[in-house]
Amino acid sequence: MAEFADEALLRVTGGNGGHGCASIRREKFKPLGGPDGANGGRGGDVILEVDPGVSTLLDFHRRPVRRGGNGKPGEGSNRTGAEGADLIIGIPDGTVVKTAQGEVLADLIGAGTQFVAAAGGKGGLGNAALASPRRKAPGFALKGEPGEERELVLELKSIADVGLVGFPSAGKSSLIAAMSAARPKIADYPFTTLIPNLGVAEAGDVQFVIADVPGLIPGASQGKGLGLEFLRHIERCTALVHVIDCATEEPGRDPMTDLDVLEAELAAYEDVTGADLARRPRLVALNKIDVPAARELADMVKESLVARGLQVYEVSAATREGLRELGFAMAGLVGSARAAAPAPEPTRRVIRPRPAAGPDFEIIRTPEGAYLIRGEKPRRWLLQTDFSNDEAVGFLADRLARLGVEEALAEAGAEPSDEILVGDLDDAVVFDWDPSVPSGTGGGRGPRGSDRRLSG
Repeated sequence: MAEFADEALLRVTGGNGGHGCASIRREKFKPLGGPDGANGGRGGDVILEVDPGVSTLLDFHRRPVRRGGNGKPGEGSNRTGAEGADLIIGIPDGTVVKTAQGEVLADLIGAGTQFVAAAGGKGGLGNAALASPRRKAPGFALKGEPGEERELVLELKSIADVGLVGFPSAGKSSLIAAMSAARPKIADYPFTTLIPNLGVAEAGDVQFVIADVPGLIPGASQGKGLGLEFLRHIERCTALVHVIDCATEEPGRDPMTDLDVLEAELAAYEDVTGADLARRPRLVALNKIDVPAARELADMVKESLVARGLQVYEVSAATREGLRELGFAMAGLVGSARAAAPAPEPTRRVIRPRPAAGPDFEIIRTPEGAYLIRGEKPRRWLLQTDFSNDEAVGFLADRLARLGVEEALAEAGAEPSDEILVGDLDDAVVFDWDPSVPSGTGGGRGPRGSDRRLSG
């Protein structure tokens, strides 16, 4: 079974809000003491939180659907329903949250960083909250709103300071094992490394993280081999180290050609994704100089590489020759980058409410000749309405009238008995409009739970 995953699909749903309660207080010698139905509880949010103990997205492949807790309904005697429990999901540091269309919603870096993936629905109002001088004892309550639903794509980009880049079997895994406590799988066949490996190294007073990713081959930026899947793990690296296999006997391979291929793949990946890998500081590690022929080849090409402006180090992961110098060179690049980085700003939670300006609804004429009322407020009000209760339906009509829907329908040319649709076209509620029936004034109601305007 796989032990690592760096991309996952996640379907999240916030908890539903609890329904409001319609209740009348009853006391001795006072059978109708007034409304005392309480509000329903809020639904729980689904929250993604960076957890240092989580290093893979594998759990989301096993459980791709997550849901917040539902709010409890309100009760009589003004007992408000309990709120639904928030669902906090641990994710690895460096996880990017996207929509199915590729829009980036959040880039979560740092332990404890949170993102509300799906908000819980609001609880419905009880009849005590709906009471007014005109409606002293409402015989209805509002329903709780359903929680937000989202389909998300989670993409893990490892947090590392130095990324090792090279062909398969160039010795990257051996190098990270020799310079840190990491113990990646090492074998004598290509693509031994199937998952990114991280190791912590230290040189002087600088401690840094090294990332070893699966080997690159020509065409990796277009999806060949494993490069395209794992190049994202070095996008955040401060510096790159090209690990060149000087002992390879494959035809057409030599250190200069390998370096040109690696540089071309980084530049192509930049064109595909917009990452700036081609402009990162880089070092060259001529590896496997414990082999006599490889040492001779490294000595031959070193001068040409230096002429390109590159820092070149001849190393052997097997004998650890040259690793001290390479480690201090890595630490120098990391230390310089950290010193030049701006001081981190204090974390602030920015709340951006939706603009109040703009129409609350719009009226659209459908091809069938009906009038469609569409908007956020009408949509929410439909979800809150109990259509089995005539008084609740009358209350919805009053709310729409106060919003200005009737005047807008008249201006749009609607005639009595025209079909009026409210909500989304594929799931709209149908009304027959009659402008002669009073609405929005609080009058016209009958006994609790009924409305004379809807009789007949």
